[in-house]
Amino acid sequence: MTFRPTLPLQGLVRAALVMLALLCASSMAHAGRGTAVVPERTIYPGEELVEELVREVEVTNPNLRGGYAEVTSEVVGKVTTRTLLPGRTIPVAALRDSWAVERGKTVPIVFTGNGLTITATGTPLENAAIGDFIRVRNIESGIIISGTVMENGSIQVAAK
Repeated sequence: MTFRPTLPLQGLVRAALVMLALLCASSMAHAGRGTAVVPERTIYPGEELVEELVREVEVTNPNLRGGYAEVTSEVVGKVTTRTLLPGRTIPVAALRDSWAVERGKTVPIVFTGNGLTITATGTPLENAAIGDFIRVRNIESGIIISGTVMENGSIQVAAK
């Protein structure tokens, strides 16, 4: 059995090439991090976000966890569910759509089917955003029905 002698220089060149490849890969990963949205001041739960309250910053921390808002358009018009601190990223989970209907306030209830439209007045039993499926109490009969919140603030009731 014979062994070929290896030059220590070849091992060094190989190690240098591996290190160079790793450095290039990590710099490319950092370059793709993009931006994040951060508050300008402390924002408390229930506040609606407007463009003046937030700004976009470049992400420089390679260890930053995902799930944060990356552009201002993602957060404008949303309502916060927890306190947001200035200079910290805004988690998408800390935002919700603003309520289209609020619990206890009167709303129109609409049923449409087979060329027939029935309207009534009701009170939602919960807060809801557009597109949410909620329960509503008919004011006149007291019956609780379910329907979808529409853009105009009415509740569209589906046939059973």
